[in-house]
Amino acid sequence: MRKALLLGIGFLFVCGVALADSQKPQGYLDAASAPDTTVILPHAPVKGTARYEADRKIFLRTRKLNGSARWQMAVNDDDYFDPAMAKDFTCALGVTINPTDEPHLTALITRMGADLGLAGRDAKNFNKRKRPFLIDKGKTCVAITPAFAKSFDYPSGHSTYSWGLGLVLAEIAPDRATQVLARARAYGESRVVCGVHNASAVDAGRTEASIVIAALHSSAEFRADLDAARTELAAARAKATPPANCDAENALVAQPLY
Repeated sequence: MRKALLLGIGFLFVCGVALADSQKPQGYLDAASAPDTTVILPHAPVKGTARYEADRKIFLRTRKLNGSARWQMAVNDDDYFDPAMAKDFTCALGVTINPTDEPHLTALITRMGADLGLAGRDAKNFNKRKRPFLIDKGKTCVAITPAFAKSFDYPSGHSTYSWGLGLVLAEIAPDRATQVLARARAYGESRVVCGVHNASAVDAGRTEASIVIAALHSSAEFRADLDAARTELAAARAKATPPANCDAENALVAQPLY
């Protein structure tokens, strides 16, 4: 259970949950090497602009997906407090990642999650964008708690983390890069389907992840951990049986949404 919690703990920052300093996982980047995403990312759309109205239209249009297979996929993609996010790349990657069999990769994901989370926290607090269900009425795929409703939309934390994970997995398994990054893109889109993020927040999450992962390559520790994870994943893939029943997921990933 402890290992399961570690994988998602860094991501708590981007959902508006503050942790005591003693509980925060240590990332790879220090204050000097961490890029300032509040400066790099475009500001969140504001009322009266084309981007703002496009977000509203996409939110309302995607409410019709309620009850569909794609809606259920969005429900599944809401869970990141255990290795579920990594496991959701099983079909794309061709092997199931778990903390017991891939400890180096799990540690890498956990540690870089702290860097992604801090970047997301700062950008969210800077933009203070309301979530779409607070602007227009529409069903969401998850229950909305008061604390969640008070948290901010832009950029999407799930999109940041899933795209960051996708970039790393694509780097250490380049022959599966297309499938992995398509799944990472769909993971972010699930937040739009779910009704808890605007499309612009998902786009910003991908940009933010790319910024942070690029910066992480300046860290010798990150590069060493990446090499260890690459070796570990290659060994796991060499002995793994290809996952079955992936056709349905592949069809959902390929489905145009907006």
